[in-house]
Amino acid sequence: MSQSSKEAFGVRVTKDTLVFSAAHFITFNGTICERIHGHNWRVEAAIEGPLDENHYVFDFIALRDGLQALVHELDHRVLLPDRHPAIRVITSDDGREVTARFEDRRWVFPAEDCCILPIANTTAELISRWIGQSLISRLKLDQQHGLARLRVSVEENFGQWADCWLNLQ
Repeated sequence: MSQSSKEAFGVRVTKDTLVFSAAHFITFNGTICERIHGHNWRVEAAIEGPLDENHYVFDFIALRDGLQALVHELDHRVLLPDRHPAIRVITSDDGREVTARFEDRRWVFPAEDCCILPIANTTAELISRWIGQSLISRLKLDQQHGLARLRVSVEENFGQWADCWLNLQ
């Protein structure tokens, strides 16, 4: 067995700036909907793959900057799901307001304060997947030779992390 088959490499980015403050609410058990509340979410990302001709897996700065741009999009927003079977999210005709409805509950927000995500529920798990899929698309990680897997971790509350692993090949 060659030395290289015994080795695995990866890069991981976690910074004090990879934090966003956002409100959300989730549903569970079909009919229970939490009250709207906020968190100071923290994000980190890791990429696994072989060393390239420069002897690194992926550029730390590119990964950090890609993650920072996504964090900025989520910061100081209300996170709303657009694929939830029971939550309806509707933007007003003039584009100035967003209304979210669940059963007999209704919330109205300024559109600029909302981030409508293509997910079924605003759980930390699905937010981590959305961030990961967005990173793959924006950084073209699935087109980089040999990169194997991306892990995105989202901390919703101190010590409570959700992870999503996405294969890149």
